[in-house]
Amino acid sequence: MEYRKNDIVTLEIVDCGTDGEGIGKADGFTVFVKDAVIGDTIMAKIMKAKKNYGYGRLMEILKPSPYRVEPVCLSARQCGGCQLQAVSYEEQKVFKEKKLRGHLERIGGFTNLPMEPLIGMDEPYHYRNKAQFPVGRNKEGKIVTGFYAGRTHAIIENRDCALGIPENKDVLDRVIAHMEKYNIAPYDEVTGKGLVRHIFVRYGFFTGELMVCLIINGQDLPHQRELVEKLCEIPGMTSISLNMNKKRSNVILGDKVKTIWGKEYITDKIGDISYEISPLSFFQVNPQQTWKLYSKALEYADLHGEETVWDLYCGIGTISLFLAQKAKFVRGVEIVPAAIEDAKRNAQINHIENVEFFVGKAEEVLPREYEKNGVYADVIVVDPPRKGCDAMLLKTILKMQPKRVVYVSCDSATLARDLRFLCDNGYELKKVCGVDQFPQTVHVETVVLLSKGEVDSKKIRVEFSLEDMDMSEFQDGATYPQIKEYVLEHTGLKVSNLYISQIKRKCGIGVGKNYNLPKSEDSRQPQCPQEKEKAIREAFKYFGMI
Repeated sequence: MEYRKNDIVTLEIVDCGTDGEGIGKADGFTVFVKDAVIGDTIMAKIMKAKKNYGYGRLMEILKPSPYRVEPVCLSARQCGGCQLQAVSYEEQKVFKEKKLRGHLERIGGFTNLPMEPLIGMDEPYHYRNKAQFPVGRNKEGKIVTGFYAGRTHAIIENRDCALGIPENKDVLDRVIAHMEKYNIAPYDEVTGKGLVRHIFVRYGFFTGELMVCLIINGQDLPHQRELVEKLCEIPGMTSISLNMNKKRSNVILGDKVKTIWGKEYITDKIGDISYEISPLSFFQVNPQQTWKLYSKALEYADLHGEETVWDLYCGIGTISLFLAQKAKFVRGVEIVPAAIEDAKRNAQINHIENVEFFVGKAEEVLPREYEKNGVYADVIVVDPPRKGCDAMLLKTILKMQPKRVVYVSCDSATLARDLRFLCDNGYELKKVCGVDQFPQTVHVETVVLLSKGEVDSKKIRVEFSLEDMDMSEFQDGATYPQIKEYVLEHTGLKVSNLYISQIKRKCGIGVGKNYNLPKSEDSRQPQCPQEKEKAIREAFKYFGMI
């Protein structure tokens, strides 16, 4: 049966996509429905229809899933920040473990995975120590703050996010009241006029210290002394500052911060390590789970005081300082200079001296230090961004041959790709553990232990030309299997390597010199259909390739 836009269908939700959307089928037609839960029987309206799949809007829940719960936040469905809030927390953990296992099996090709139980939270709400609230006006002209609805810049009004701290509401109420009293206009993205862009709040869960930073489209805030007096009535207030951002862009923070009351930073702890955190500092948003994540990484590193360790993509040294408590010496690498300055300062305030930090790309610093200066590593820890590790970095790890590699990942798809490469070249996958760093969302962190194994002498020797290899999957953020899986899960379409390489060329993304080219000038290749090209381009956007 052919379905069209605005058709009403009854669906039993049998699966969940990577973004938390429910997946159901009607006469073989796949429908993706936001806010639907596995086990639901629903009525959905087709909002967009393709040949074999479509996107639907949840109209009515005919029979609720046994896993369905009432969202804590009244704005959960509108906001979209908590994709899984209507799912019981026990089932959320099942979903994340299944997602992790699926990526390692389908993309990485691993079987008999040595997986430990996923580490969840006892209280999966009010865990975020950081929040950035955009400020604007609603249709009636009233000043509002909250969060952007998914894939839009429409503000869903919410001053009491269920994932944030209770103090957020008090801060927002006082800032908005100040703006209304003194006629201070919120920033307008369309005109570029108005002053207050965002209200940024940070909190130290261990210390109870509170930071407020207003991001403004100017140099000063009118009547800021009066606002400071009001904010200082909130218990724990430690730092109040202004961040100047006059750029017409989506970037939230500008480069310049001016402290108008208190300290320039707040302090907090993860385990026994203290950190100074400024408005521009990167710091994990869930310190309770971060302690569990880093403790697992430290356990996998298996340090006894004699090891030299490299911590790659080290940020402000959070993992480095954890490792330094047990290692002989730790070297950290991070591309952001300000983060390295924070790392050095954090080492000083904790009186940790067996660390050294380098500014630069991990894939450039590690080969340089290894090849020119002869440094080595007993253990290497990597915590890369979503796109995973650079190919040159992985090759250098193989040259250095550390006894153990501990991989901390925020994207299990690129994790699977990188693990496959390392395990095909002499390493063994020993342990895998998921950590739920972001309850109520689809994201899951992973810690993996690899140990140095022996290359199988029975493997067949294969000769190949580097010109015929497509190594762009490492540089451009996604493998071919990743792109295929994303397209399949989000559209129901199957795409080939040939089609992906064709669209890569169209988008100016490099592929191997001879990769998927015709064998002769007379050869004819099928061209990627428009529908599949659009789906592939969406995958490229998701992985940050275009």
